[in-house]
Amino acid sequence: MLTNIPQLPLAHWIDAFVDWLVQFTGFFNAVTNFIGSINSAFQWVFDLLPIWLFILIVVALTFYVNRHEQNWTLLVFELLGLILIWNLDYWRDMTQTLSLVLTSSLIALVIGIPLGILMAKSNIAEIILKPILDFMQTMPAFVYLIPAVALFGIGMVPGIVASVIFAMPPTVRMTNMGIREVPDELIEAADSFGSTEWQKLFKVELPLAKTSLMAGVNQSMMLSLSMVVIASMIGAMGLGTKVYFAVGRNDAGNGFAAGLAIVILAIILDRLTQSLTRSRKQG
Repeated sequence: MLTNIPQLPLAHWIDAFVDWLVQFTGFFNAVTNFIGSINSAFQWVFDLLPIWLFILIVVALTFYVNRHEQNWTLLVFELLGLILIWNLDYWRDMTQTLSLVLTSSLIALVIGIPLGILMAKSNIAEIILKPILDFMQTMPAFVYLIPAVALFGIGMVPGIVASVIFAMPPTVRMTNMGIREVPDELIEAADSFGSTEWQKLFKVELPLAKTSLMAGVNQSMMLSLSMVVIASMIGAMGLGTKVYFAVGRNDAGNGFAAGLAIVILAIILDRLTQSLTRSRKQG
């Protein structure tokens, strides 16, 4: 029945749009340098710290944020897991992956939180942004690598850009939800004391939305980690590269070892952000 209907040249339109964007090389070079500098700064810090000191800092931070419930199992897991990564000679790869995750998560938060606030304050913005966020979350992750390579080339930066796009929606959604769930009575009380919109936002709404906001941070960080592993296909360094090479060589042993290092890193990041959420709630 549809054979007589002309096919929409959707692929041609997308290609033409990407070709048009490629003309703005100065802009994309500036973005590349900016994102690359952030990633390099994280990596510089991780390379500067001795490995044993890095491990102690992570364990001490976990102990501090869990001081109300003393989760010794997590502390032992972190200590043994990081030592195992060190022993397997994946430490440099792990810090490269961590740098990518932190960079993409930071950018996702800087963009996502204001968008979430905008959605909470404007029903029109929510109507416009919701389908865009649905599109960003449901599009297969590999698809983001194609325009990222076309605009930013091969390497770390396109992997970070693809990770930001893939990981940002949870932050936007959870920020929007957290602010909208602030009780109307508290908003009315703030209004009765003559609070401005900015005072209500920073002194009432955002503090009460911290739990939802931190849940969005946790989800965005986990999605960033999954995406930077996939981004190894376009030259993003780290543990994902080890897995990618192992798959190409049918090397089950090294692939499993690198995959185990990714799992350890993912669990540490997940539990640490969850602990921050609980500590904020108790505080």
